[in-house]
Amino acid sequence: MTPEATITRQNQQTVEQLRLKVRAFIHEHVIPAEPRPGEELDRATLRRLQEAAKAAGVFAPHVGVEFGGQGLSIEHWSPVFQEAGYSPIGPSVLNCMAPDEGNMHMLELIATTEQKERFLVPLAQGRTRSCFGMTEPHPGAGSDPAALMATARRESGQWILNGHKRFSSGAHGAGFCIFMAEAEATDSTASGATMFLVDMDHPGVRIGESIHTIDRAIVGGHPHLYFEDVRVTDDAVLGEVGRGNEYAQVRLGPARLTHCMRWLGLARRSLDIALDRAERRELFGAELYTLGLAQELIAQCEIDIETSDAIITKTALLLEEDFKKGSNMSSIAKVYCSEAVNRVIDRCIQICGGDGVSDGLPLAQYLNEVRPFRIYDGSTETHKFAISRRASSRRRKDVQAGARYQGDAVIRQAQAGGGH
Repeated sequence: MTPEATITRQNQQTVEQLRLKVRAFIHEHVIPAEPRPGEELDRATLRRLQEAAKAAGVFAPHVGVEFGGQGLSIEHWSPVFQEAGYSPIGPSVLNCMAPDEGNMHMLELIATTEQKERFLVPLAQGRTRSCFGMTEPHPGAGSDPAALMATARRESGQWILNGHKRFSSGAHGAGFCIFMAEAEATDSTASGATMFLVDMDHPGVRIGESIHTIDRAIVGGHPHLYFEDVRVTDDAVLGEVGRGNEYAQVRLGPARLTHCMRWLGLARRSLDIALDRAERRELFGAELYTLGLAQELIAQCEIDIETSDAIITKTALLLEEDFKKGSNMSSIAKVYCSEAVNRVIDRCIQICGGDGVSDGLPLAQYLNEVRPFRIYDGSTETHKFAISRRASSRRRKDVQAGARYQGDAVIRQAQAGGGH
C-alpha cells in the first residue's frame, strides 16, 4: 500500500468514526430535545446541547482544530453534515448551520490573524453568532450581486457604511455582521464590492422589521438590517477592497453544498419515518410497504437520495481540487438536491396520509424547512441560467478550438426506386 493510500484510508477511518459519533449524539441527545413542529429551539436548551456536543467531540466538525473544531476538509464534510441534518436542530447544536458555517469557512480562508482571533474564534466556539448582509430590497442585490446598492465612502481615514439589507439570516442575537458594500475608489484601491466585519452593537447598525418565513431552523430569523453612517477603520475590511464578489464565491460555493448535505440528512430522516409507517400499516388487507403504489414512492425516494449523495460527493472533491470547477458544479448540486429533497419529503407525507400533514409527525414542518432552499443562496432559476450559459460557452470554445460542429442536419438525397 502506498503512503498516499495509507493516508487516505486513515482519513476515511477518522471520518467514519466521527460520523458514527455524530449519529449517536443526534439520536441520544438531540432528537429527544427537539421542539414541537413549527416551534423554535429555546436558547437555554441550545446552549446545553452545544456544551454536550463539545464534550462528545462532535462540535464544529468543519473548523480547524486550532480554532476549536474537528478539522475536517470539505471533501469529508458530507457524511458528518448529513448525520447532523438528520435532526432540524442538529446543525445548530453542532455549530455547522447557516449562516455561521459559511462565515466561519470564509473567515478561516481570508481573515487576518487579528480578525480570526476577534471574530472566528468566538464564532467557532459557539460563544457568538453571525449574519451576512448581502441581499437588499429591490432594486438592490439579490440574485444579481451586480445590483449592490449599499455603499462604503472614504472620509478622514475611515469607511462610512450605508445600506439597507433584508433576509439577513441569523441577525437577531448575532454578535457581528459581514456587510457587503460598494466601496468607492481611493488613491490606492479601485472601486468595487467589499466586505466589512462590523459588530452588531456598533453605532449606526440597526435591526429592522422581521420577515416571517415558513422555515424555523436558522436561529436568528431573516430580518431587515440598516446601516446608517456606520464608521469603521481599515481593520474592518475583510480581505482586500474591491474583491467582495470574489470572496462571496469563496463562501457561497461551499455554503450551497453544505445546505445540500444538511437537508439530505433530513430527507433520510423523512424516509425512515415513512418506511416505519409503511412497515406496520395495513391497507386493503396487506402491509403498506408491499403495495405497488407505496413501493413506487419509496423507490423514487431512494433514487433521489442516492443521486443527491453522489453529486454532493463529486462537488466536494472538485471544491478541494479545482475551486472554480467545484463552485460551478455546486450550482448543479444545489438545483438538483433542493428539488430532490423537496420531492422526497413530499412523497413521505403522501405515504403517511393524514398524519403526514399534521403536527403528530414532523414531516409537514420538514417540508416548510426545505422549501425555501430552492430560493436561498440563489434561486433555482438563477442557477439554471448560469448553468446553461456555462454549457453553451464550453461547447462554443470546444468548437472554436477544433471540435467537430454537429448542429447541422444532414440533407439526404432520395434513393432511386426507394419509398417515401
